[in-house]
Amino acid sequence: MQLLIYILVYPIIWLISILPFRILYMLSDVIAFLLYYIIGYRKKVVYGNLKLAFPKKSAKELKSIRRKFYRHFTDIFMEMIKSFTISKTSLKKHYSYTNIDLLDQIYKDGKSVILIGSHYANWEWIVGLNSFMKYKGYAGYTKVSNPYFNAKILKSRQKFGAEFFQTSKVISEINNNQKNKIQGMYGLLSDQSPMLEKTHYWSEFLGVKVPIHTGAEMLAKKYDLNIILVSTKKLKRGYYESSFTLITDDAKKYPDYELTDIFLRKVEEQIRETPQYYFWTHNRFKHKDKYQEYLKMKSK
Repeated sequence: MQLLIYILVYPIIWLISILPFRILYMLSDVIAFLLYYIIGYRKKVVYGNLKLAFPKKSAKELKSIRRKFYRHFTDIFMEMIKSFTISKTSLKKHYSYTNIDLLDQIYKDGKSVILIGSHYANWEWIVGLNSFMKYKGYAGYTKVSNPYFNAKILKSRQKFGAEFFQTSKVISEINNNQKNKIQGMYGLLSDQSPMLEKTHYWSEFLGVKVPIHTGAEMLAKKYDLNIILVSTKKLKRGYYESSFTLITDDAKKYPDYELTDIFLRKVEEQIRETPQYYFWTHNRFKHKDKYQEYLKMKSK
């Protein structure tokens, strides 16, 4: 059955992927209209998230942000599909970097790096970063249940030189590279909600107390890795620009969770500046009322 689904669906995805950008975004507009006005896909979740994050904004302002978000949301979806066939030349044109030289400077120090980012603007097209740097790029991913689609997605993401492995294998991969003296850059998106039973830390994110991913900080301290923040801006439709900020080259000197909080504040700044480019369909605040439940669970 999974093979049949792949055989039927992938040719459609491929045909969409080879469309010129102009046609691709026309299709994106149609899908955005259907999702927003006809289907109403997760509109209540998006509005609820925005209301929590921006309690001082009026209903009119929140709905305006929501409409803009859906247009961006479908753009991202189409750009993910475009990733299957996009060339290195085209990707370089549509996704650029302002200070790539920072990575070369840090590489000379001989240390590996945790590259932390968020689900903001376009996080998929950073797969082309490996073409610009001396580091070997690595990133964790969540396995897709259909093995045929999983293999195709993995091949697409790795075609520019980065290596992807399941999130559960991040530690073993870093261990292996450290033993073999391989300098790696490990990409992690750290802004989504962890499972309650795997939570170690709660903090405020956009004014709401929620469980927080702390894996990047933990890995940086355990393996003496530099932490670099990647921030991406949407310049215009289909064009993005990323910049890098060295958060620390000595993670161990920071108290526990301080580096995680620094990351959160940076992400918040970007979201508040242009909120429609954040990934609002994810129920980021689903555990907001469960802190006491979490404490009871941990005390058992």
